[in-house]
Amino acid sequence: MKIVKVIHGYPMLYNAGSEVYSQTICQALAERGHEVHVFTREEDSFQPDGALRVSHDPDMPAVTLHLVNNPRMRDRYRLDIIDRRFSDLLDEVQPDVVHIGHLNHLSTSLVYEAKKRKVPIVYTLHDYWLMCPRGQFMQMHSADDNLWAACDGQEDKKCAKQCYARYFSGSAQEEADDVIYWEGWVSRRMAHVRDIVNHIDLFISPANYLKQRYELEFDLPQEKSIYLDYGFDRSRMQGRVRQNNEVFTFGYIGTHMPAKGIHQLINAFGMLRGEAKLRIWGRNRGQDSRSLHEIASLLPDNKANSIEWMTEYKNQSIAKDVFSYTDAIVVPSVWVENSPLVIHEAQQAKVPVITACVGGMGEYVHHEVNGLNYQHRDTVDLAKQMQRLLDEPGLAKQLGQHGYPFSDDGQIPDIQQHILDLEACYARVMG
Repeated sequence: MKIVKVIHGYPMLYNAGSEVYSQTICQALAERGHEVHVFTREEDSFQPDGALRVSHDPDMPAVTLHLVNNPRMRDRYRLDIIDRRFSDLLDEVQPDVVHIGHLNHLSTSLVYEAKKRKVPIVYTLHDYWLMCPRGQFMQMHSADDNLWAACDGQEDKKCAKQCYARYFSGSAQEEADDVIYWEGWVSRRMAHVRDIVNHIDLFISPANYLKQRYELEFDLPQEKSIYLDYGFDRSRMQGRVRQNNEVFTFGYIGTHMPAKGIHQLINAFGMLRGEAKLRIWGRNRGQDSRSLHEIASLLPDNKANSIEWMTEYKNQSIAKDVFSYTDAIVVPSVWVENSPLVIHEAQQAKVPVITACVGGMGEYVHHEVNGLNYQHRDTVDLAKQMQRLLDEPGLAKQLGQHGYPFSDDGQIPDIQQHILDLEACYARVMG
């Protein structure tokens, strides 16, 4: 088949979960003999908007990358210049199917370009971006100045006041007009997205929690909504060799951003009794990373000096470069994540996971079975669960041995089988 994969970033330029997953399936599809093209973005301020650069996956040159430049209009949800670049690609490649992973920082209306050409569309849901303009159901502004306020559902006026107030003029006399304008903007955006949904043939959710939430809260038709967990190259999780002479080490893998809850993990680590270490992996994000360093510096000396800031790693080397240096992984997100890759990866490497008992995090980590759960956003309870691994020798290894909760042998879904499942999805919409 000729397949066009659409994703808002591609490793190593962008290296979060949806991007890593997209690269994994693109490489595996190419290995199966499919012709794979990736339509993705970059942000080069020295080049014009819409400039297109063709490249290749450095690890799999058969995967062709089409990088459209979007440094100045990335906050728009639809963009004509990106639609035109995408339509040119469709005319050139004439794909059998388009597989979308994310449209943020690209353009929602590129869906129309595929439909004009009668190309079927599969869409993998990675977050709530279709039904929440900011994607995570977290409010940027709240009445009580809660920096991490959770949102209980999308409403146009609430979105305007709680998330888009950053674009208000700042004048109290103009606030009512600003609310009306942004309420209308959100309303138009949501109506447009619902129309886009009508043009997509099949939605894939990597967590049952996410599937059910889209069906219940966004009226996603059940007949074009399926559950299919991510697939993984299991070989990447082989070769973990843990050093026995180190103190118990907790690990964090991910982006240095507030929604990931690293600040709560650092504060929870500061509450622990006894000797322990915390290693934090992830790309430096400027001020956010500097702020996290400052939070860590305020801990008692014995804990502040026990935090190590690790360099970014390649996902292909995660066992050797990450899991060999940790005894437990903590996923402390303050937003309700759906199916974090790191949870699966740790389970394959037999490393226990501590995470909240909500969403896809609680769906894949079962308390006292293959990890430990804590009350979401509760730093004290997080520290309590971390302390258990220090106080109960052997518990971490016992939990880690269980692995993935939905297979008899504890192994996570294999990429080869996952590709067969994706091929079946493509055949379904092509049929």
